Amino acid sequence: MVRVADFHCDVLYKLLLDEKLSFQGSTTGKLDVTYERLKASGAVLQVFAIYIPRTMSGRIEPILESIDLFHRHVLACEDMMWVRSSKELQICLDEGKIGALLSMEGVDGLQGQLSLLRVMEKLGVRAAGLTWNNANWAADGVLEPRGGGLSGAGRSFVEECNRLGIVLDVSHLSERAFWDVAELSARPIIASHSNAQSVCSHPRNLNDEQIKKLIENGGLIGITYVPWFVSSKDKATIDDIIRHIEHICTLGGQSHIMLGSDFDGIDTYVDGLTHPGELTNLREALLRRYPEELAKRFFAGNALEFLIRELPHD
Repeated sequence: MVRVADFHCDVLYKLLLDEKLSFQGSTTGKLDVTYERLKASGAVLQVFAIYIPRTMSGRIEPILESIDLFHRHVLACEDMMWVRSSKELQICLDEGKIGALLSMEGVDGLQGQLSLLRVMEKLGVRAAGLTWNNANWAADGVLEPRGGGLSGAGRSFVEECNRLGIVLDVSHLSERAFWDVAELSARPIIASHSNAQSVCSHPRNLNDEQIKKLIENGGLIGITYVPWFVSSKDKATIDDIIRHIEHICTLGGQSHIMLGSDFDGIDTYVDGLTHPGELTNLREALLRRYPEELAKRFFAGNALEFLIRELPHD
C-alpha cells in the first residue's frame, strides 16, 4: 500500500465545537477523519490543525482546550504517536505507527506575545500559519481587502519560529504577506493546503511565482481537496486534482508536492473523495499517470523527507 501523509485536517475544530464527537469508534459520520479511517487508508502521518473560529478567537483558552482534545482523543488511540521531532517521526515510521503532529491555523490567540509562542512549542506545536483569511496582529489574510503584509510583530513571530524550529505555513496569507514571509524566513516554508491558481483561479490558491518560490526555498505545497480550490465547475473530480499536480510538476515541483486534505474543514467534497478511506481512488488515479515511486513521493515521501530534515532533531 502507498503510505499517506496529510498535512491538514480540522478534526480538533469539530471536537472543540461538539464535545459529543469521538475520534475513535465514531459512528455518527460527523467526522471525516477518524482513527479507523486513518488506519484503513495507510496513513503514516496526520497533521492536526488548531483552528479557532472568530467567535472564540483572540484568547489562549480555546487553543489550550484544543491541545487537550488532541491528547484525550487522538493520542489516546493505540497506534497514534505524537511527533515533535525528527527522531520521533523516524521511530513512528519504524514501528508502523500513525504520527500525529500539531499545527496552528491562525495565531490570533497568542496576542502578539512571543512568550506564548514559546509555550506552544513546549506543548508540541510544530507548524504555524499566521492568520486565517482575515487580518490579525501578525499579518493580513488572503481575503483582507487592503492586502497588507506582515506587521512588525509578525516579523518577530517569523524570526522566533525559525529559531524554535516551527515550520511556517503560508496557505492563508495575503500575497504580500506570503512574500514577506518567504523573504524573511531563513528556513523552508510550506503551504499546507493550497492548489495552483493557474488551474483554478481562487484567491486561496498560489500563483506560479509563489509556487516557484516555495520550490526554490525547499518548501512544500499541500494539494487540497476543497472543491472550490480544485475546480470552478459545479462538481470537482479527482481528475481535476490531478491537473493541479501536473501543473506544479511542470514548474519543477515533483519533490515539493504533498497532500493537505482539509478534511473536517469542508462540508462539500470532491467526487469520490469524502474521507481518508476513499484515498484509494486518488491513489489509483495517480498510479495510472505516474511511476509508483513518484506517486509515493506525492502521497507521503516528500512530506516525510521534509519533516525529517526540518523538525527539531532532539
